[in-house]
Amino acid sequence: MSNKVTPVPLKIQRSSIADTIAVYGGLQGADSSVFGQYDEDSQDELKQSQKLRHICSCPPKGIIANIVTSVAAAALTWAVVWSITYHESLPGGNLFGLLFLFFSAVLGGKIMGQIKLPGIPPLPRLFGMLFAGFLIRNIPFTSDLVQINVKWSANLRNMSLSIILALAGLGLDPQCTFSFVLGAVSPAIVVLSMLMLQAQGYGTDKGIPTLLIAASSCDDVVAITGFNVFLGMAYSKGSTFFNLLYGVLQVIVGAASGGILGLFIWYFPSRDQTFLVWKRAFFVMGLSVFAVLSGKHFGFPGSGGLCTVVLSFMGGLAWSNEKREVEEILAAAWEIFQPFLFSLIGAEMSIVSIGAKTFGLCLATMGASLLVRIIAAFSLASCAGFNFKEKLFIALAWIPKATVQAAIGSVALDTAREHHDPKLEEYGLNILTVAFLAILITAPTGALLIGLMGPKLLHKADTDKEDDGNGKGRQVETSSPASGHVHE
Repeated sequence: MSNKVTPVPLKIQRSSIADTIAVYGGLQGADSSVFGQYDEDSQDELKQSQKLRHICSCPPKGIIANIVTSVAAAALTWAVVWSITYHESLPGGNLFGLLFLFFSAVLGGKIMGQIKLPGIPPLPRLFGMLFAGFLIRNIPFTSDLVQINVKWSANLRNMSLSIILALAGLGLDPQCTFSFVLGAVSPAIVVLSMLMLQAQGYGTDKGIPTLLIAASSCDDVVAITGFNVFLGMAYSKGSTFFNLLYGVLQVIVGAASGGILGLFIWYFPSRDQTFLVWKRAFFVMGLSVFAVLSGKHFGFPGSGGLCTVVLSFMGGLAWSNEKREVEEILAAAWEIFQPFLFSLIGAEMSIVSIGAKTFGLCLATMGASLLVRIIAAFSLASCAGFNFKEKLFIALAWIPKATVQAAIGSVALDTAREHHDPKLEEYGLNILTVAFLAILITAPTGALLIGLMGPKLLHKADTDKEDDGNGKGRQVETSSPASGHVHE
């Protein structure tokens, strides 16, 4: 019996083949997706293992190597200084105290820089530096180890102040006069916050971020100069009329001496010299420190700051675009003096010496000052064509305080110590307490208000191309940030 094979119709054969291919393809796609997911998981595990192997490698690499290098650098610095000064570099000596304070402030600043909150600019490192000095002063063990001469700390703070003034003078815009009647704000907070808003397009159609960035430098210069002038009047002896005359005299002396020194750095060093930028930076920094310190020595504390601003401003005018390189060198010097400034301010604050009455009085004074400044800023912005929301934002943007308060907060206390007057020292400590509280309260509060209220109060400019009616697109113009430095 023969076996017969019944032929399958061609149409059925084709459909079966098509179904087989579809099923196989589906299985293959499913398998490939599974394998793809497996490959991604394997790659993640491989990256994690490589990262762990990199950290735990021998010799060490990555974060462990950075920690070892930083610790070794700090130890070597101390060892070199000890080999030169001996007992001054041991616990209780001035150099030991300064080095301990400096490296603690740097560590505190790095820790604070790692704290990031969504929607607001990162908290400046100065908070960590301030807390480092405060903790060193108020922890019994470290307060016994760290002992710094009063004159040493005062001179370091004055040198830091001179660098801030020189940077402010170099970045000063001659056309900026908006903020002369307002109190000092913190460039470390305001500039970073405005740059964040400007990058998102908020307020750029009316140039609000640019205005606040440029105005902060002018504002700080006026506040520092005015403080020094009135401080000189407060500590001068004589009638009220004589004190007013003395204040005017300090302004004249500071402006005249700054003009003379500014003319000097206008022409010297000459453009044909080598290392021109470094020589210019040296003269600006050296003359600034000399002006601030010698002004106090000769009885003109308000003249030194104004002299520094005028000479650096004139230098910036003469160098035009070339001043940027000088500013970078001064900014690098500020990175060195910044930990000293804020840690020394924090080290001046003792919980034991601040009573509840003094604390409450300082808070009330700061609150009243903030209220007056908000009203004044809102009123002045009313004359510039802004709407209600924009005026409210401008008023709130002047709240944060940090760098300037740290620079001048201890000047009154240092001056009182030179006069050896306990009553004046008490007043100076009150001023320092107000400055300390202002930094702790207004800086984070101001940064939070600017970050949260900016998108709600400011109009967001459209940066896309719009039709101008002729069939061609045009780019909506937005303001660019003014030249300036961020002083933490």
